[in-house]
Amino acid sequence: MSDRYLGFANSSLGRKLVDSLGLPRPATLERWEAGRMRPVDGPLVLGGGPLARQVETLAARLTDAVYGFNGQGLQCEPWVAGLGPKIKALVFDASHLSDSDALTQLREFFQPLLRNLAPCAHIVVLGRPPEAVADPMASVAQRALEGFSRSLAKELRNGATAQLLYVGDGAESQLEGALRFFLSPKSAFVSGQVLRLQPCQAQVEDWTRPLSGKRALITGAARGIGAAIAETLARDGADVLLLDVPPASEQLQALAARLGGKALVLDICAGDAAEQLLAALPDGLDILVHNAGITRDKTLANMTPEYWDAVLAVNLKAPQLLTQALLDNGALHEDARITLLASVSGIAGNRGQSNYAASKAGLIGLAQAWAPTLAEQGISINAVASGFIETHMTGAMPMGLREAGRRLSSLGQGGKPQDVAEAIAWLSQPGSGAVNGQVLRVCGQALMGA
Repeated sequence: MSDRYLGFANSSLGRKLVDSLGLPRPATLERWEAGRMRPVDGPLVLGGGPLARQVETLAARLTDAVYGFNGQGLQCEPWVAGLGPKIKALVFDASHLSDSDALTQLREFFQPLLRNLAPCAHIVVLGRPPEAVADPMASVAQRALEGFSRSLAKELRNGATAQLLYVGDGAESQLEGALRFFLSPKSAFVSGQVLRLQPCQAQVEDWTRPLSGKRALITGAARGIGAAIAETLARDGADVLLLDVPPASEQLQALAARLGGKALVLDICAGDAAEQLLAALPDGLDILVHNAGITRDKTLANMTPEYWDAVLAVNLKAPQLLTQALLDNGALHEDARITLLASVSGIAGNRGQSNYAASKAGLIGLAQAWAPTLAEQGISINAVASGFIETHMTGAMPMGLREAGRRLSSLGQGGKPQDVAEAIAWLSQPGSGAVNGQVLRVCGQALMGA
């Protein structure tokens, strides 16, 4: 469903009216389009400590224009306030900040640059995991980066985003993959996020098709977010197997034919679902995306056992049982990537969704609980918590609730299925094993649960 307010607010007439009334004017977000070659379409400015120099060595693969500002030992052309071009991307390495006094470098770097950002700019702050820093004062400084980056993301305008990446020792080699996602339009609806990168031996061989040769299964794939995930994984080179329930068979078959994949019509709650799934995967699996989910909303006082049980069965129990069956039977290859589609409702809760929120919080717990064990096989498991996404389901919401869902985020609008799909495609890459047991929110920095 289209966002009419967003379209009107960015029209010639609407812009004047909205500005005169002091109403919010969400920016039209720039998203990834077919044929685009580089992650950053415009100047990239680097600054800060030693990781900035490492980013400089790969920056030419990200963009055609690289500048330095307040950086240590950078070789690129300096960006000069008042003279430099509008900035499309910023990377500041704060990993060297060793005490609270050093935090002033954050203000000294960002303050002159923020008024020179191009529309839909992307910012990444780099740090070291506070829990891994031996010096207590340095650990405090690194922990301070989280509050800074989340606040910065809320202050940005014109569709800009900001993230914090804590880079563990030995994880520096995976910076390129993370920056290709977070500095590009692929992360258009991701902002205010904090992720930790861990060492990972796997590498992407071809950035134009990073999933080439990988076999992917997507549940709930017939339409909406599931269909967008299937399309995006196929775009990136994966061989896709699409799964959905019998009533969605016609849509599922058509999508599979268009993507050159295969369709599997299956109720994931059926007693023999695991056996049917294993039979359809004789060659195993590299990418597993648990997207299938349902809602049955009622306040807890009015919640029926049928509503409660159905949501927990589809959203939480089925992913656990099917994943366990795949693991027990060796159907998940080494270095496989598992993504569970959670929700911000599982983080913040939501009135009338105690069953749904419990199921989505359970998926987050599943990722965190299984991550250490799966890491021994090189397998990563993460959750993507989506916010308000423009789908048939949200289109059926009452208008007041729908508008509230759209506006209650730093980006002031709903996301698109493509936004969730791009995040899952990144987490499915070989090098994204650097992220494990974590939650990536695709919610425009929703104020709920922030």
